[in-house]
Amino acid sequence: MRFSPAITALAAALVAADASWSQVTVGPGSLSAPTTEPAQELEGVDIIDRLDAQVPLDAAFRDERGNAVTFGQVLPKDRPAILQIGYLRCPMLCSLVMNALVRGIQGVDWTVGDQYDVISLSVNPNEGPDLADAKKAGYVAEYGRPSSAKGWHFLTGSEAEIRKVTEAVGFQYRQQENGEYSHAAAVFVLTPQGRLSRVLYGVKYEPSDVRMALLEASEGKIGTTLDRIILWCHIYDAQAGGYVVLAMRVMQLGGALTLAVLAGGLGWFWWREAQARRLAPPAAEPAVHGSPTHG
Repeated sequence: MRFSPAITALAAALVAADASWSQVTVGPGSLSAPTTEPAQELEGVDIIDRLDAQVPLDAAFRDERGNAVTFGQVLPKDRPAILQIGYLRCPMLCSLVMNALVRGIQGVDWTVGDQYDVISLSVNPNEGPDLADAKKAGYVAEYGRPSSAKGWHFLTGSEAEIRKVTEAVGFQYRQQENGEYSHAAAVFVLTPQGRLSRVLYGVKYEPSDVRMALLEASEGKIGTTLDRIILWCHIYDAQAGGYVVLAMRVMQLGGALTLAVLAGGLGWFWWREAQARRLAPPAAEPAVHGSPTHG
């Protein structure tokens, strides 16, 4: 199944478009085009549905400190991760996505570096660790939880290594003639094993959707029992852009609760009856009257 982010990218561009409306930027800093030919700008820019795909753990990058790392080394082994793909000098859409992601995770009581990590991958092979380090510092400060710095990772690398990851998760992008990149607006939620669990589309990420996506990716290993019950009653709807209630499961849960209440009520009633019989005084035995015996 193929999801086109054309509408999302176009809407994001319109937010920042010049008031003259003479041009529309389809991607983040992509080549401006007349409004009569928007499709040309979106050619080769898409997100392919590849849920459960394995991200190549051997893809090699540099982290924000300049250390040579593989994707598998950056990926936490005991918690899920959110992968954001863009580029660091992006003048528009990448910033919209990252800012929206930060706002979304600020509303989640789980903390980056404790329950999950955030990985940002640049698609521009000309960007390096110095710029990545500055970006990380800015977003950690905006997030507002200094202890989370250990859970933020900003990666740069060669085009060949970048393509390994982007193709695995279905993220298609294209470099424009002016050197900028056109791409879609989305973030990817990965399992601790590096498999693609969920794609959250657009430039707005509700904390409830982020929380459930992380819970889903962790296979229930983070969060409470109530969180897992709530997730079980929801399903992700790509068209709605979030998790929606699954009526059938709600009905099943309601039926199970009803049976549990009835069983509990009957059990209590039977226990009370058994207690009453146990504590009741024994019935008096009737006296036996015999004929008098004369000696």
